[in-house]
Amino acid sequence: MSDRRIPALVLAAGGGRRLGGRPKALVEHRGRPLLEHALEVVRAGGCGPVVAVLGAAREEVRARAETGDCLLVDNPAWESGMGSSLRAGLAALPAGAPAVLVMLVDTPGVTPEAVRRLLAAHRAGGQLVAAAYGGRRGHPVLIGARYFAEAADGATGDAGARALLAAHAGGLLLVECGDVAVPDDLDTPEDLARWRASAG
Repeated sequence: MSDRRIPALVLAAGGGRRLGGRPKALVEHRGRPLLEHALEVVRAGGCGPVVAVLGAAREEVRARAETGDCLLVDNPAWESGMGSSLRAGLAALPAGAPAVLVMLVDTPGVTPEAVRRLLAAHRAGGQLVAAAYGGRRGHPVLIGARYFAEAADGATGDAGARALLAAHAGGLLLVECGDVAVPDDLDTPEDLARWRASAG
């Protein structure tokens, strides 16, 4: 199975309320929006095609971020939480996709190598796969097609795929990525300041 058959779904709709109201997709990382960085990571890791779900300031995001051939999906219900974005993204996946790699836009420490490891685990038979950091589940997450409907049904509020992963904890494959990636997400100005300091 070619890695290029596995699409990526980048969840980038958040309004960044705890970040002072800056849409997370447009927060700058190394001189460019986080959305651009996330798209580059999943592409370099071997995913394709790529779908990104937008919400807060979506017209500004479309105007300012270079997204290439990424399919941009608007989620008008983005304020209800990540769950609505996951549902919108799953509905926009190409027909016949065998799995999807779900990436959060505010995890700039995720690397292409971490993405490659999850795709390799899927090729080896994994249908629910998550990056782990020191043995603890983190992001990104890979969801096999057999779970798409269940993932969408359980995606409420800010839970995203949490209900799905909890329901199938025994079948969830954790792939250690702590040696090649950092799991931090950027929720507050303090998170952003720490990340920028550590990233140089």
